[in-house]
Amino acid sequence: MMRLVWLSLAVAALTFVRPAHAGTYLSSAALLLDETRRTDEWMSWHYGDTNLADVLHQLSEARVKVGRKLLVPKEADRAHPHLLLALEASERAMAAAQEGEAKHFLKLVAQALEEERAFRAILGQQNITLPDLDRKK
Repeated sequence: MMRLVWLSLAVAALTFVRPAHAGTYLSSAALLLDETRRTDEWMSWHYGDTNLADVLHQLSEARVKVGRKLLVPKEADRAHPHLLLALEASERAMAAAQEGEAKHFLKLVAQALEEERAFRAILGQQNITLPDLDRKK
């Protein structure tokens, strides 16, 4: 859990400390999407745990804030709205989990995944890919 908090803070720090360029944006987007996917999966596996849903909702709200403050390079300006929609759908999914709205939760998790796919597809049309976070150096 603390790992997610530290990653969110690291992404936020990166957006303010470094100059904006495609590499920084793409790295930040990759981290935000990875955290979003992990959060959605974790909540799916532990659905019904309202305390966990509260924590995950707070983290998803932080990701939405960071996503809105990213400096978007020209190469990604068409794709960026889909990144924001993915982050926002996940945030709403966590809110639905808090309220015990299972159907709405599942619908929003699916919507977040679709928006991530749209984001990647639009980047792919410009021959841009997100960094692979699982790649070993």
